[in-house]
Amino acid sequence: MECMLENISLNYEVHGRGRPLLTLHGFYPDHRLMEGCLEPIFRTLSGWKRLYLDLPGMGSTKAQPWIVNSDHMLQVLLEFIDLIIPNQRFVLAGESYGGYLARGILRRRQPWIDGLLLLCPLIVPARERRDVPPHNVLVKDEAFMDTLAEGAREEFESVAVVQNRKAWERFHAEILPGLKAADSSFLARLQSGGYAFSFAVDPLLEPFTKPALFLMGRQDGIVGYRDAFRILEQYPRASYAVLDRAGHNLQIEQERLFAALVEEWAFRIEEEEAQEAGRTEFRRESNFHSGRRGQDESSNHHHGGNLRQALR
Repeated sequence: MECMLENISLNYEVHGRGRPLLTLHGFYPDHRLMEGCLEPIFRTLSGWKRLYLDLPGMGSTKAQPWIVNSDHMLQVLLEFIDLIIPNQRFVLAGESYGGYLARGILRRRQPWIDGLLLLCPLIVPARERRDVPPHNVLVKDEAFMDTLAEGAREEFESVAVVQNRKAWERFHAEILPGLKAADSSFLARLQSGGYAFSFAVDPLLEPFTKPALFLMGRQDGIVGYRDAFRILEQYPRASYAVLDRAGHNLQIEQERLFAALVEEWAFRIEEEEAQEAGRTEFRRESNFHSGRRGQDESSNHHHGGNLRQALR
């Protein structure tokens, strides 16, 4: 679908009906990253309208010369919200740079937001100031990796903590197409000259008291996990999980834990909504709270410069 704003046209996809869930991918990939990891979860839940958009210069959304910094990116997103989900409460999910933009939206529209998911979020824009662990590969299938073309292998190896066929197939379907489609010249200019907001994004005007979820990779050598912990106290209803055997592609490398924790976060949002409405008939129970193991959704993931430089 196409959303025509005043000075830009945004490509986006919509699935389902109900409370809006706006999802924001990271720097260089496109909407397929968020769609690939969230659809297997939310297609089983009723009452959720998922919006997956391509940020400017990424996917099928063309760059515009007037967008030179993250303030402009935020302006585009706020205009998109005002046009597509006007005067509606909504939920936000952001990955890496998308998690940075999501906090910008939160700073501007906090009373309208009912939940926040931050997946390996960018906290500190300046790379040299981040507190990150070294890139550490934990699982590697050398025989399979030897079958990959050199360029594709380099992209995958530069960020993956789990390097095997299963992780590659999802990377190939959900991340690599966006990397290839991205306007690298536009993104390089933005990253070098206006990557950080002109305002301090993390001192919220007041604590965010709606359900939140931070998902961090213990081996994430791109954004790390310690910087995010320093803003946690502003989110008194946040779960904060640091997962072993997970880098910047946590949603792929720990897909079952990712699915369980996201589904539990969605349950908390639904529960909160029912409480606020004074309803006593709320019955849905998350697999996490019921003790049931979530279904392995790995069979559902079939969507069609160096990655560490093109950080997400």
